[in-house]
Amino acid sequence: MGNFFTTFFYQPIFNLLIFIYDFVSFQDIGIAIIVLTLVIKGLLWPLSKSSIKSQKALQDLQPKIKELKEKHKTDKVALSQATMDLYKENKVNPFSSCLPLLIQFPFLIAVFQVFRDGVNSKLDLVYPWIYRPETVNMITLGLVDLSKPNVYLAFLAGAAQFWQAKMMTTKKPEIKTEGSKDENMAAIMSKQMMYFMPIITIFIGISLPGGLTLYWFFFTLLTALQQLYTFKKTKNNETENKTIEGEIIK
Repeated sequence: MGNFFTTFFYQPIFNLLIFIYDFVSFQDIGIAIIVLTLVIKGLLWPLSKSSIKSQKALQDLQPKIKELKEKHKTDKVALSQATMDLYKENKVNPFSSCLPLLIQFPFLIAVFQVFRDGVNSKLDLVYPWIYRPETVNMITLGLVDLSKPNVYLAFLAGAAQFWQAKMMTTKKPEIKTEGSKDENMAAIMSKQMMYFMPIITIFIGISLPGGLTLYWFFFTLLTALQQLYTFKKTKNNETENKTIEGEIIK
């Protein structure tokens, strides 16, 4: 682990967890992880919001892009130009959803490594001005050992992943024109991925420490709720704009 990553990502997140454990969560590691997730999600909220809007906009344009593929299926240059014009007309940047995800990535890796390494094995990284406990109790609510894999949390993480993916999916009309096999195959593969990713989440989650799986579940749940809020707000704004436009026309 590089010194830069340790100093600016790993160590601050680890110390934030210890601080929350000491002074906020009544020394319950499960509550501390949930509060830590809320803090990180709050810090990354603007980036996540931008990424969600971009992903949804791209998803909503897929039917029109499919129409362009049918129209220009023998002319790649015309297809490329028409697609770029479509993005420009709808004010969509196809790469705008990638940058926020890349910025969030180091934070997610740092959290992963904190729980993978084991909280008690890294207590020497606690800052001098933060109280360092002799040991962190990894039992939450007096019942669940978050230092060990937990199958229930893995299934919850998978369910949250499915909800998030399903919410992002736009229902597309079936394409029945000549040469539509590739388009329909792509739609089938997209639907399969919506189920495949939650299964992978469960499979990986079963092998991870429960603390990390709890973070994964809660972070995904918050992202899904953020999507729900963003979509509803966008829909309400579109409805208001249409109402205003209708009144102006009258």
